[in-house]
Amino acid sequence: MSASYFKYQAFDAEGKVQVGQLSADSEREVVRLLQGRNLTPVKITVGKAGSERLRTSKISHTDLLDFTNGLTTLVEARVPIDKALRLLDGITESQAMRELVKQLLRDVKEGKSLAEAMESHPQVFSKMYVNIVRAGEEGGILHDLLPDLAEFLDTSARTRQAVISAMIYPTVLLITGIISVFLLLIFVVPQFAAMFEDAGTEIPASAAFLLSLSEFLQSYGYLFIVAIVLMVVAWRRLDQDPKTKLQKHGFLLSLPLLGTLILYRECAVFARTLGALLGAGIPLIRALRVSREVVSNAVLNEQLQKVEEDVRGGAGLGVSLEKTQHFPTLLHQLVAVGEESGRTSSILLKSAVTFDTYVRNQMAALVSALQPALIIFLAIAVGGITITMLSAVFSMNSVEF
Repeated sequence: MSASYFKYQAFDAEGKVQVGQLSADSEREVVRLLQGRNLTPVKITVGKAGSERLRTSKISHTDLLDFTNGLTTLVEARVPIDKALRLLDGITESQAMRELVKQLLRDVKEGKSLAEAMESHPQVFSKMYVNIVRAGEEGGILHDLLPDLAEFLDTSARTRQAVISAMIYPTVLLITGIISVFLLLIFVVPQFAAMFEDAGTEIPASAAFLLSLSEFLQSYGYLFIVAIVLMVVAWRRLDQDPKTKLQKHGFLLSLPLLGTLILYRECAVFARTLGALLGAGIPLIRALRVSREVVSNAVLNEQLQKVEEDVRGGAGLGVSLEKTQHFPTLLHQLVAVGEESGRTSSILLKSAVTFDTYVRNQMAALVSALQPALIIFLAIAVGGITITMLSAVFSMNSVEF
């Protein structure tokens, strides 16, 4: 279930009206969160991200990491939160980040905690981020938790960048090959048609096929672009309906190599988030609910919801993960060991590193295999077209001779 934005009006302990916005799964959770802040809700309505949130949508992962590192340094130096935010406003280079820091500072000055201020910007600060900050503020250990949070963001960013970087060269190579073939068929091959017509000789079958294909692309080539755009749009629209989204994500998980990479990548994100939350002192049920939201695959998300229900019923986390039969054996075995030894948090973080390493190694192996395969494909396609047309020309000259 994806989180929604709720606008609320509530009375504080002094009887003053407080107005704000929260990101939560349901109205019941909003009521629970407000009561946890000693607020009495009087009105809750479903809302959308406001204009302030839209302006912060330009904030990148790098901006967020720089902000977290700067905040970590200042908090470790025991600088008060409001002063730390003022200092960050002065040294932050990103305009969008400066606007966000000013909004956070304004909320903190109005009496909100840093976690409450961050909670108003769910597009920037995830629930995991907010929960760790809240745990640090409530326990007076924010200076201990922020370094781990910064390391979490840095590790996630490096893993994501490694995957993206690994796919850049094969993607460019594939696009170059496809464009080269299309250019040959559309602009070069038609030049041979006039030569064959002038010669009046019979055209070899292979050359005739290329000429027909070239003529078709010249007349209807735009349909390929239209078809690709329609397929991309249709593929994305599958996510709008929960049933088709479940089928789509199940199909992705069933793919031979890609499915395993997706599974291990999601397991790494889940394990790292859950480990960080448990390490921050967040209760297991609450940590599971937050960790489930960072898992983008609908099938795994649904299974984690069942895990949460089982754990709430008294079952162990490792047993509950094994019961789904969707997660790697390594994950639920390590979690079971962690539960027995009381080191669930640290073992989850170590398992996340293991999964990330597996994903990076498999991506490197995949790219190593893709690069020569794409080069061979490009050579066969371009060389095949060239050789076919030149052979036809040579055979025509032999007949004339």
